[in-house]
Amino acid sequence: MAALRVLLPRARGLVLPRLGCAARRPFASGAHFEYIITEKKGKDGNVGFIQLNRPKALNALCDGLFLELNQALENFEKDPAVRAIVLTGGEKAFAAGADIKEMQNRTFQDCYTGQFLSSWDKVCQVKKPIIAAVNGFALGGGCELAMMCDIIYAGEKAQFAQPEILLGTIPGMGGTQRLTRAVGKSLAMEMVLTGDRISAQEAKEAGLVSKIFPVEKLVEEAIHCAEKIARNSTFITAVAKESVNAAFEMSLAEGNKLEKKLFYLTFATDDRKEGMTAFVEKRKANFKDQ
Repeated sequence: MAALRVLLPRARGLVLPRLGCAARRPFASGAHFEYIITEKKGKDGNVGFIQLNRPKALNALCDGLFLELNQALENFEKDPAVRAIVLTGGEKAFAAGADIKEMQNRTFQDCYTGQFLSSWDKVCQVKKPIIAAVNGFALGGGCELAMMCDIIYAGEKAQFAQPEILLGTIPGMGGTQRLTRAVGKSLAMEMVLTGDRISAQEAKEAGLVSKIFPVEKLVEEAIHCAEKIARNSTFITAVAKESVNAAFEMSLAEGNKLEKKLFYLTFATDDRKEGMTAFVEKRKANFKDQ
């Protein structure tokens, strides 16, 4: 890994921007968002697309942004036309961390009684697959947000880091847990204890990222992957996602037992019958999500 490049003054100004985020506010489903952009992508409009949109703050994460992100994810989760989701930021930053101004004056009592960050991990509860398309900085909370997604595609200039140690704190959205499971103890410990960044290539070699693309092609490729997923049965896709995620929570024996049960479960669906029948008849399957 490269030598330490994240210095404390830089961390204060770049890694975790000090630009404030407006207070929580109510909005109706489908209302205009302030911190994100949403639309449907793909040839058939079956890919939900969410872009973090705080460019002046390098997409710094705050309560207002996560309120909107959670609402957008809920909308896409309920939309039967949407079968997979792509989450991205800008070319310069996926998300450069949490917004310091929003947290710098918090006390232990504020965090504990108010359950600070408790609504920031609802990404993990979405049943539909989420692909993170990461260009530029994915630092601190940005790296943690990417790791909450099911697949990470990276632009060739992407950088990943958990630099909270430089601010006198530690990751609070799964950085010490998901990163360790993704890249192993040694690299995770080095990143968490030094604040060092790793490149897209290093992230891929460590298993954090599945594929790397040119910056200008990244989002297009992520949408292409989402379209491939969208061609499958939505129900079976959700079952497959549940089974893979269980590997992080269970022993091998327990995980294999769950996998068998979920495998048997697919035999109660019309889509399993259709998929196998189509294979035997050498035709394309026509899944009905049943």
